[in-house]
Amino acid sequence: MQIKHLDHIKALVLDMDGVLWREREPIGNLPVIFKSFSKAGLQVVLATNNGTRTPAQYVEKLAEYGVKIRPEQVITSSLGAAYLLQKRFPMGGHVFVIGEMGVETAMKDAGFAISEKDAVAVVAGMDRSISFGKLKTGCLCIRAGAAFYGTNPDRTFPTPEGLIPGAGSILAALEACTDVKPIIAGKPNSTLFEFAEQRLGIAADEMLVVGDRLDTDILGGYRAGCKTALVLTGISSFEDATRFEVKPDLIVPALENLLDD
Repeated sequence: MQIKHLDHIKALVLDMDGVLWREREPIGNLPVIFKSFSKAGLQVVLATNNGTRTPAQYVEKLAEYGVKIRPEQVITSSLGAAYLLQKRFPMGGHVFVIGEMGVETAMKDAGFAISEKDAVAVVAGMDRSISFGKLKTGCLCIRAGAAFYGTNPDRTFPTPEGLIPGAGSILAALEACTDVKPIIAGKPNSTLFEFAEQRLGIAADEMLVVGDRLDTDILGGYRAGCKTALVLTGISSFEDATRFEVKPDLIVPALENLLDD
């Protein structure tokens, strides 16, 4: 088996939300799908803009669906934000976080303390316990000179109920009250794809980025020099793809349709 029309591909860079699952609902028979990738000799990494979970938590979630992966196969936008902060603030410092465990863990593992006091940066992502108090503190920190980083720009988040507010909605609120644009770690910027190249040890044009969003997965993969495939199980539709500035190399109904029979 091989990827349709792309026989030079050596690895897949898979998005998760909208590709592997919708919140707690798996999309397709994931154990069979991953086994088919292994039989085809394809390496796999998971690169997600959803930074709410840690890599270990994603490993656990996939295990619940019968898929075994290693933590180093998971690249999140929270890890991307921590990578960018380490380059800018190599001595560490305090960081105020608006986000969930994935962001906080990534910051701590990178040597930063979670605190609003003398914060060198505010890092914001999806936060399902968002409050006015958190927005107020983030606003004041940024206005006091803290750098403003966002895990990802996704305005919405797919669930079985429909689309709900994503990280981009929170970033928009902070930008509105500070007049400061965030530095984005996740897709469509290149950080996560650079991680994938390093971990896989292959060239960008040997990777196929598979995602459900044209404005992050497909655009980001294209900018990074990768081939791209849009699945129609999440945000973007076939009609959206016909109008989008960048055309995916492939469009398939779902991840299970990626390989030829």
